[in-house]
Amino acid sequence: MNNHFKRTGILFVLSAPSGAGKTTLCSALRQKPDFVYAVSCTTRKPRPGEIDGEDYFFLLAEDFDRRLATGDFLEHAEVHGNHYGTLKSTVNENLEKGVDVLIDIDTKGAGAIRACDSPFICDALADVFIMPPSLDELQHRLRKRGTESEDQVATRLRNAAVEMEGWREYKYTIISSSMEEDIEKFRAVMRAERYLSRRLVIES
Repeated sequence: MNNHFKRTGILFVLSAPSGAGKTTLCSALRQKPDFVYAVSCTTRKPRPGEIDGEDYFFLLAEDFDRRLATGDFLEHAEVHGNHYGTLKSTVNENLEKGVDVLIDIDTKGAGAIRACDSPFICDALADVFIMPPSLDELQHRLRKRGTESEDQVATRLRNAAVEMEGWREYKYTIISSSMEEDIEKFRAVMRAERYLSRRLVIES
């Protein structure tokens, strides 16, 4: 037999409450280039050390609105007063080539992808929620980060409590511990998804 197997691309969607370590986890995962990281667009201002085109595409509100009007986004949401969106082009082009894509988005964005009307995207989807061990631990991490005021921390904690209630909507949930363990757990999910029989096609 001259047949050989080809795997379709997987859309890994990673969500977590603010301060749960999602950005750090994604940065660590990106050190191994076995997927494409879909850089999101946002209207928020860059934080110290963030690079345009690498961490986010930082857009003016009018630029974001123009892209939204032309249907450029796979999903979009407003979070903490800022707008975020994932470009369709990056996702679709890679999945069609059999290349895995990782998206780092909030729970609203993940819900929008689950509800999308594209069978191609829904079949490719593998969504993962990073669950903080407790709100107290999340509060500690947010204060340690030192990038928000006390009012902002309080707002993020209220939002986190709501987001954490939606963990059952995700295919996978990882209870956060050390960064090293979180990385290994997420890579275990990636390995399992890549071995699914339904993701394989035979080419002659």
